Amino acid sequence: MFRELAGEFPDLKLHEPAALSALTAIETGLGTRLPPDLRALLLETNGISGDFGDGVVWSAEQILESNRTFRTYPDFSDLYMPFDPLLFFGDNGGGDQFAFIRTPERDEDVFVWDHETDSRLWAANSLHDYVHRALDGSDGDWWR
Repeated sequence: MFRELAGEFPDLKLHEPAALSALTAIETGLGTRLPPDLRALLLETNGISGDFGDGVVWSAEQILESNRTFRTYPDFSDLYMPFDPLLFFGDNGGGDQFAFIRTPERDEDVFVWDHETDSRLWAANSLHDYVHRALDGSDGDWWR
């Protein structure tokens, strides 16, 4: 499903599928299940990078590592609202991060965390919509 979408963007580099053990590591390590569409994408390609190096969808390993960092970095608790309800999976290359809400679980909607304001705003109605709009490249701040 996502490989076909990526076919619309000829310069896009897709990766080998993520190992099932890497997906299990995310769920175990973060104490949350992956949304079904994110799981499916990672099993097709372990991440999608945009034209300018932005991590449209991170690898399974980066998803685990980045979420652990956001949840445990000591200085963040003084600067930002808690990150535990979020499952970050991509970025725009400029500091803003994209996430699914995990508490309460929202498997479809994609949100953006603005690193300058700590706001968490709705960005796309599905992972498919998010990937398409992020790769379109016609507007660097497409979610605003």
